[in-house]
This record gives sequence, C-alpha cells and structure tokens, in this order.
Amino acid sequence: MNHQSISQRLETLGITLPDPPKPVASYVPAVVSGGLCYTSGQLPLRNGQLVAQGRVGDRVTLADAQGAARQSCLNAIAVAAQAAGGVDRLQRVVKVVGFVQCADDFHQQPQVINGASQLLEEIFGEHGQHARSAVGTNALPLDASVEIEMIFELGE
Repeated sequence: MNHQSISQRLETLGITLPDPPKPVASYVPAVVSGGLCYTSGQLPLRNGQLVAQGRVGDRVTLADAQGAARQSCLNAIAVAAQAAGGVDRLQRVVKVVGFVQCADDFHQQPQVINGASQLLEEIFGEHGQHARSAVGTNALPLDASVEIEMIFELGE
C-alpha cells in the first residue's frame, strides 16, 4: 500500500463502514486482548436485514453468498474498529473463519469466503493476507447464509 491509513484507503475505495451490528444473543461484538482484536461471528446484515438467507447451493447462489461474505466482513471490520478505538488501529488481519450454510452437495466454501478475503486485501493490502478456514454447516443464526469471525493485530 502507498502509506495510506486504513480510513483513507476505505475512502479511496468508496467504502463506508456500516454501523456495528448489535449482537443477536448474549455476547459482545468484539474483544481486545493482548494486542489483538477478536470479533464475534458477524452475519451479513445491512441496515438490519440479511443480504442472503438460506442454504448456498440451494436458495442462494455462489455470487450472492460471496456478497454476503463481503458484507459480513465489513461488519466484522466495523465491530473491531469500534472495540479498538478506530479503524486505523487495525494493523493486520491475522485470521478469518468463515461459515457457510450450504446444501449437502455444495463444496465451494472457499470460493464463498473469498468474498471476504479479496475485500481484506483491497483494504489492507499485504497486511490483509491472512490465515483462514472456510467451513460448511447445516444452519446459521437467523438462517443467514454466511457468518465471518476475524482476528486483527492492533497498532498504536
């Protein structure tokens, strides 16, 4: 990256972080501990509505699921920024875990979670490259198609 802050990079990309979504159960959206910020699983909520609901490979297309992963990722960045005291404290993406609610014969979970991974590289450059898991599951909260959790390394 050309020495832009993360907030400047978001502006250059035309990306506005959403308001951090409220938890749907008994947990906090993110926790800062020992120089890291851990997010809770984030659903693909936009303005309080899921952008993709149901099983990928059944009611939801791969492209729509990738969009849901992107939205979940934006929500994770938003809750991490809130917990860390600002988006510019998010120095590096360490780990992404993506869950995909999918049909039994769907095997493209990595391609779904690429919707988040590619966004992270756009925003964070080489510091957006991360370790990752992409897991298929039979159900997610609120019938969401995708859920993303992340770990960020924090700077000053």
